[in-house]
Amino acid sequence: MVGESGTQTEEVAQQVAVGDVQAWAAGLEAMHARIASRFARAEPRQRALAYLKGLLGPVERKNGWQLAEYAGDATPDGMQRLLATYEWDADLVRDDLRRYVLEHLGGPEAILVIDETGFVKKGDKSVGVQRQYSGTAGRIENCQLGVFLAYASQRGWAFIDRALYLPSEWAADSARRAEAGVPESIIFQTKPQLAQAMLARACSAGVAVDWVTADEVYGSDRPLRQWLESQRQPYVLAVRANEYVRVPGGGLVWSVAVPEVVANLAAEAWQQLSAGPGAKGPRVYDWARVALAEEAPAGWRHWLLARRSLKDTRELAYYRVFAPAETTLSVMVQTAGRRWLIEEAIETAKGEVGLDQYEVRRWTGWHRHITLALLAHAYLAVLRAEVQPDPKG
Repeated sequence: MVGESGTQTEEVAQQVAVGDVQAWAAGLEAMHARIASRFARAEPRQRALAYLKGLLGPVERKNGWQLAEYAGDATPDGMQRLLATYEWDADLVRDDLRRYVLEHLGGPEAILVIDETGFVKKGDKSVGVQRQYSGTAGRIENCQLGVFLAYASQRGWAFIDRALYLPSEWAADSARRAEAGVPESIIFQTKPQLAQAMLARACSAGVAVDWVTADEVYGSDRPLRQWLESQRQPYVLAVRANEYVRVPGGGLVWSVAVPEVVANLAAEAWQQLSAGPGAKGPRVYDWARVALAEEAPAGWRHWLLARRSLKDTRELAYYRVFAPAETTLSVMVQTAGRRWLIEEAIETAKGEVGLDQYEVRRWTGWHRHITLALLAHAYLAVLRAEVQPDPKG
């Protein structure tokens, strides 16, 4: 959603006349009306609208103080109460978010994309914080980790769910849990387990997509793959190089590490294909696939998909694919390429609506801020879709 021409907000602004600003405001109020019933009292209901306006407004740092100042408040107390003590359920607002995204962005060739991001924090009081690997920073940092689920179609895309990763050390520490307000019902779950729970919520809500895609953190998790297969949900999931797959050979079935499978491919097995547009043009790689000897329902198959750099043939990436038997290599490649867009969406959400600029430490505050930020991000995505031509012509 962010390209060479600028941020998502700038792209929208370039395409919409100044006179349409009032329509923007009306659209935001209409979106807010969807969640208004989640707030029993008028004050928190209006605070939520002011919070959304601040997240979308020209506020340098979208924290309690500056959002309050933008709203005309003398202190941040009202904004802090919105995130900490007012009575409202962020999970119900999350459900409203999902319905809003599907209503405005639902369309053909839809996919769900799973990814995580780190929120660098100081100290050890913020819920879930510890020294752990952050893909955002590319190293081990003192941070929180959030897992996110995005919906994408030809109309556009936005996030529809989120989950805070609670490390096992936190989950087992009753004192820290109590101080951070972690509900007793919350147990330790791996990131793939959190992803599966989000996918299950989407499935239960009737979200229908052609594909699910994710990086190797999720693709290398066998239970997650098995759950998707039980739902007859096609996927293209990246896997680690130490992944083993079952391949036929000499009338037998062998369990072989994926690099070895790929190393034995003939030259003609590779095809040069684009995985979609990138910042510097089409992302062209060599691609190959191998049908696997793994059980599948009638009419379905498993494949190993491999991607090889044109500049350095030693640079390889691997994917497991589960899909109807007639699925083409080109469709698999395009699906694998669409996963990268979620990284841009996370960057946009951080840069444009302050996804990572919160100053809350407790469980409830994290989920409330993140949910409202995703609503603001979805609103930008819908604005952009409305000024772009219909992909169906």
